[in-house]
Amino acid sequence: MPISRQGFDSPTPHNSFLMKQTIEPNKIPFYVTHVTQTLETAGFEAFIVGGCVRDLLLGRTPKDWDVTTNAIPEQIIPLFEKTVYENKFGTVGVVFEQNGQDVTHVTSKIVSRETNNDVTHVTEALKYIVEVTPYREESNCSDSRHPDEVKFSKTIEEDLKRRDFTCNAMAYSISRETLIDLYKGQEDIKDMSLKAVGDPVERFSEDALRMLRAVRFAVNLGFTIASETTDAIIKNSELIKKISTERIRDEFEKIILSPEPAVGVGMLQKFGLLKHFIPELEEGIGCEQLGEHIFDVYEHLLHALQQAADKKWSLEIRLAALFHDIGKPRTRRYDATKAGGKGKYTFYGHEVVGARMTAKIMERMRFPKKVTDLVVTLVRQHMFFSDTEMITLSAVRRVVAKVGKDNIWTLMNIRECDRVGMKKKEAPYRLRKYHAMIEEVLRDPISVGQLAIDGNTLMNELGMKPGPRMGWMLHALLEEVLDDPAKNSREYLDKRVGKLEQLSDKELKALGEEAKRQKELLDEQEVALLHKKHGV
Repeated sequence: MPISRQGFDSPTPHNSFLMKQTIEPNKIPFYVTHVTQTLETAGFEAFIVGGCVRDLLLGRTPKDWDVTTNAIPEQIIPLFEKTVYENKFGTVGVVFEQNGQDVTHVTSKIVSRETNNDVTHVTEALKYIVEVTPYREESNCSDSRHPDEVKFSKTIEEDLKRRDFTCNAMAYSISRETLIDLYKGQEDIKDMSLKAVGDPVERFSEDALRMLRAVRFAVNLGFTIASETTDAIIKNSELIKKISTERIRDEFEKIILSPEPAVGVGMLQKFGLLKHFIPELEEGIGCEQLGEHIFDVYEHLLHALQQAADKKWSLEIRLAALFHDIGKPRTRRYDATKAGGKGKYTFYGHEVVGARMTAKIMERMRFPKKVTDLVVTLVRQHMFFSDTEMITLSAVRRVVAKVGKDNIWTLMNIRECDRVGMKKKEAPYRLRKYHAMIEEVLRDPISVGQLAIDGNTLMNELGMKPGPRMGWMLHALLEEVLDDPAKNSREYLDKRVGKLEQLSDKELKALGEEAKRQKELLDEQEVALLHKKHGV
């Protein structure tokens, strides 16, 4: 595998992350200073520590604030008006209020590193909560997940020794304006190098999730991972199997939402981590496509993912871009009759197979159902917008009905990622044509509920009795309107209902079911034409 951004194995340095020579006091919020001052006034030591120190040195605004102290929980809690202490690792959440709003109701979600089901709310809550943890020392981790027991130590030096990476193993005293850097974290930040503290094998044995965190820090900070740290990840990658699915998912999400997710996935694969939680992606490695594709399936998916990230699109769009062609390796066939007798690969039905694979991946990693449903739908429907000459307005109406009005533009984003993933630019005319067709059909009915007539009208105004006949009739009417939106008027539909009402149950049922079959057949025919033209 190449080791450049194009090969997705090495992060691109972020020029905005320049090393600050000093930490500016005005960058530290008042509530953080209040915590450290309160601890020191009570006779204890107090430092901000870890990622917040790293971010301050990089000139970034920390997302959360961690304080470490030689006080133990029983000594910390009485010093503050509101605290939360709900975990076995000694962390006390000091709660603040802003504008008189009590935020204690969300604190239980952030003091536990195991459960983080509401990322948006947690990020908001971290503005008001400071996590205070007593100095801790190294302890055995027989399961490579959690320490067998938590031991408090008396010195900051012992605490820093157990931390994961040198850039996170620095402590800063606000009152004394003193930085404690025992492992050359400043130097590694300046060199944009991610190094484990001490022996990397020991660090990853203590918590195997740190191997994923290494990738996450690399792609978020633009750092490269030091060779000895990389070697330790590769040699110990199997340890990731001991980590809970939820913790892996949370780190994977952060990698996907980073500025360089394609680099991150490439690193996960290179380090031997990806195969332990999404092995399906590796099936695309070396799976050539030929035709318009210059990349194998795996590289194409990474390029599509990176396009979504470059546009700063949502998690759902990024995941759908990453998975949209995941079914191709399992559907690839060689057809010697194609390409004028030269032969070519086909991937018939890959979107159907890919949607099923995506559903299994998302469920296995325990993504929320709402996220899973949208990503699976986008993967299943991503082949619709492939050629404006082959797609009719009726076909566009049907795909809008399948994905929903709110998601049709999201599907267009996946279309763009797919095209750019082939190193092709979307033709301006074609893009305008797609948008024009969508905007036109969005004004037309795409479901029974959007007909100018509904079940209540049939019963209350036209005297129809509730029952199966009503459903058959509405579907028959919808089929007519899909083919000709001008028919969606009370005048036409009222007359049509009168004629349909004269039919027997058998005749009306046959008409309604035939309308459904015709719609499905038309969908299949139109998709088949697209597939035939593009050889997929």
